[in-house]
Amino acid sequence: MNGATMSIAQAREIMTAPGRLFEMDEIDIRGTRTRIWKHAPTDLRQILDISRTHGDTDFLVYQDDRLTFAEHYARAAAFARLLVDRYGITKGDRVAIAMRNFPEWSVAFFGAAAAGAVVVPLNAWWTAPELEYGLTDSGAKVLVADAQRAERLADHLERTKLPTLVARADRPLPAGAESFEDVLGRVDPDTEPPQVTLDPEDDATIFYTSGTTGRPKGALGTHRNIATNPFSLAYGLLSAAVRAGGDPDEVLANRPRRITLLSVPFFHATGCHSALVSSALQGGTVVLMYKWDVREALRLIERERVTSFGGVPTMAWQVLTSPHFEEYDTSSLTGVTYGGAPAPPTLVDTIKKRLPARSPGNGYGLTETSSVTTYNSGVNYLERPDSVGPPVAVCDVRVVGPDGADLPVGEVGELLIRGPNVIKGYWGRPEDTARAFVDGWFHSGDMARLDEDGFVYIVDRAKDMVIRGGENIYCAEVEAAVYEHPAVADCGVIGVPHDVLGEEVGAVVRLRPGAELTAEELRAFLADRIAAFKIPVHVWFRSEELPRNPSGKLLKTQLREELLKN
Repeated sequence: MNGATMSIAQAREIMTAPGRLFEMDEIDIRGTRTRIWKHAPTDLRQILDISRTHGDTDFLVYQDDRLTFAEHYARAAAFARLLVDRYGITKGDRVAIAMRNFPEWSVAFFGAAAAGAVVVPLNAWWTAPELEYGLTDSGAKVLVADAQRAERLADHLERTKLPTLVARADRPLPAGAESFEDVLGRVDPDTEPPQVTLDPEDDATIFYTSGTTGRPKGALGTHRNIATNPFSLAYGLLSAAVRAGGDPDEVLANRPRRITLLSVPFFHATGCHSALVSSALQGGTVVLMYKWDVREALRLIERERVTSFGGVPTMAWQVLTSPHFEEYDTSSLTGVTYGGAPAPPTLVDTIKKRLPARSPGNGYGLTETSSVTTYNSGVNYLERPDSVGPPVAVCDVRVVGPDGADLPVGEVGELLIRGPNVIKGYWGRPEDTARAFVDGWFHSGDMARLDEDGFVYIVDRAKDMVIRGGENIYCAEVEAAVYEHPAVADCGVIGVPHDVLGEEVGAVVRLRPGAELTAEELRAFLADRIAAFKIPVHVWFRSEELPRNPSGKLLKTQLREELLKN
């Protein structure tokens, strides 16, 4: 057990025992018997109501602006009433949000949900045609945008007359648009949301998939889906401490209040489900960044006494290896958490060096699983840093082969997921839904393996697999080996077409400032780390950052187009 005092199963039994916070129940969800958290809230309105109890504690911090839980509740309630009374929003209507991480994003999100609307967070990095697609595809009745997104959509808004509220307008408004602040007006601190009956299985959100390939699909989530996530995240964070011998009640009682530096967008499941909604329920503070900047992140960690940050592994890596790291007080940090991509094994060693005695954490989930499915932290992470952890207690996972049959422990296949976090399907796409959601199981498209204790190891996306002469090469494995070279700051591995072999391995590498490295030196370095057929035949060096989507995932389709266009 490598020093651990109990098994995963024993820790789960203790945490989910009758009367405990993480006690489970079993119900039927869309024809599938499903475990749920018995004591979790069942809809976003309940979470908003609970958030009010945190009173004058800061909920959202943006630059010099601070919004307490009480102030946030009143504004969200006022916005919910505005949607119903002024714009005629009824239960099931879609309300879109297109803006960067501003406090108004959260006000609009919780207000729309409390009004019974289906909230549609749109990717703020999208171009005008992409934003228009999201608005049209979702059938949004109202749009809340920031000034930049409203300007980008000006022609569309003029054509469609879509009611639009613009937050933090620093430029002339598009024709027909109104100022969010002016329309909301002076908010009565005692304002209550309208009375709307919500069922846990009611539609709550449409989050569009990242769109790394093809046109984005709208992931249709329920209130239960998103309300499940805060409990799943808390379970994942605490289960390793219980496994190491901690009493669940004491661990909960002694856990410091969470202050999260949010380095990913609200329109991503990690930013919304795991940071915003979880903090609303638990009374944590969310410190917002307009855009990712390593020096600014360090400054905010010191100023706000941040307890947790992370995002994707690259962001954690950039902070911990920054030449300015020692200039700032990071003693408030209790851990570093990340997800969204496999982490290089050297990251845990860097965490130990820079933040001794802190707890690293890594999670796995997708838009379609409402964020958390597995979580790896504490003793679990220290034992198996290359895993994303075991599934949380309400989730089941399977690894299957091409024929759909379960594979033995250790064999690589597609990861399937079942639980109360799995969404209904894709908005307006019955065929895509039928392919991805079968008998309650979501087919993730991720290649994974399980160990004997149920820990999940994400090997790669199926579509990112390089097949060289019939040999499967998992890009994440090659990338992890490249990351071990001290000169490497970032990298991505792709398949390069080959007339005989089908594909060869290619790697694009960004070096650390001042570092030098040749392709030959890199290949020699890798020779002792991975099999010869996995070593990149093609190596490109670039000084600019590698292209990533807002959630931090490497845009390999774009990389291939850029590198192979000739």
